[in-house]
Amino acid sequence: MDKLFDSYWALRVIALILAILLFFYAKAQLDDGQQTSASNTDVDIITDVPLEVYYDTENLIVSGLPETVDVTIEGPMPIVLQTKLTKDFKVFVDLNSLLIGEHRVTIQHENFSPKLDVTIDPNILNIVVEEKVTEEVKIEPEINNSLIAEGYELLGMTSDPSTILVTGAKSVIESISYVKATINSEEGITASFSQEANVRVLDSSLNKLDVTIEPETVNVNVEVKQYSRKVPLNIRQTGKPMNGVTINSVTSQTKVIEVFGPKSIIDPITRLEVEFDISEIQESGAYEVELPLPNGVTKLSRYSIEVQANITKAQTETEDEVVQEPGQEEGQEQEQQPVPEETTPEEETNAGETTPEEDVVEEEIPAEEDNNTE
Repeated sequence: MDKLFDSYWALRVIALILAILLFFYAKAQLDDGQQTSASNTDVDIITDVPLEVYYDTENLIVSGLPETVDVTIEGPMPIVLQTKLTKDFKVFVDLNSLLIGEHRVTIQHENFSPKLDVTIDPNILNIVVEEKVTEEVKIEPEINNSLIAEGYELLGMTSDPSTILVTGAKSVIESISYVKATINSEEGITASFSQEANVRVLDSSLNKLDVTIEPETVNVNVEVKQYSRKVPLNIRQTGKPMNGVTINSVTSQTKVIEVFGPKSIIDPITRLEVEFDISEIQESGAYEVELPLPNGVTKLSRYSIEVQANITKAQTETEDEVVQEPGQEEGQEQEQQPVPEETTPEEETNAGETTPEEDVVEEEIPAEEDNNTE
């Protein structure tokens, strides 16, 4: 044994073996330390972190800014966990020094532990700073016409208030094409009604614009009535006039009538035929005639009219004699009538009385005439 340690080569071999063992031992210790360090590091993503923006909100509008961002933090597990739970940090952009126009800005952060690596997504923003403008615009109420029941029509719509205030960037305000208040209702509307509706501000492509609206809702009044149309009346004579009766004219002061019903039925109607039976007309005058209700028509503005008939009646022979005889008797009486003489009041009083002698004469005259006749 002593000879082994006294050997020069033996000592070298032993030293080499010890060196190799020491090397592997040191390497093993180093690897264990790295693994322990790695096991204490954590990575986490905090989503929907509000982005704070600092600028002159009274006079300026900034577009291109997201409402929230995602923050990735990496570091020791206890610090990462504490930061995620407390959220005692903020991400922001300070635009107070920027002028009106386009800019490229970087999102900043604060109140994070220096032992954390912080990454924000998105990190760089392209923004536009513009002048803030407020404008009064008129509201256009709208409704889907398919909601109106068949046979009814939309007369009009109004909103209360009729205008709203729209605030936004100058370029956005200039791009406003429509300000709509849309009515949402069930199908089969048959009566006027009122409803609250949200206001939408749209551009020419019907895209909703990022603006502030005051008020955001309005009350819309919808006026609906039955569909109708006025059509002319045409009086058609039926039957044959009585003997000796000539119909000169049949007219009515009512020239048009309003008919109600579905549009598909009402529109083809060009006139309303009214039949007037002249077979029983004996005198000129006004006659009441009922109006017919065409198929599909729900109602009329009136259901009867007055018809004025003008007729001429031919005179018969008997009527001619009756007309002439009174004239002839009057002529004879006028020829035989003596010139009246002046009478006293007593004579006038007794003028209508007859004496017995006169009565006798009047009774005898017929008897003489009978004798003569024999």
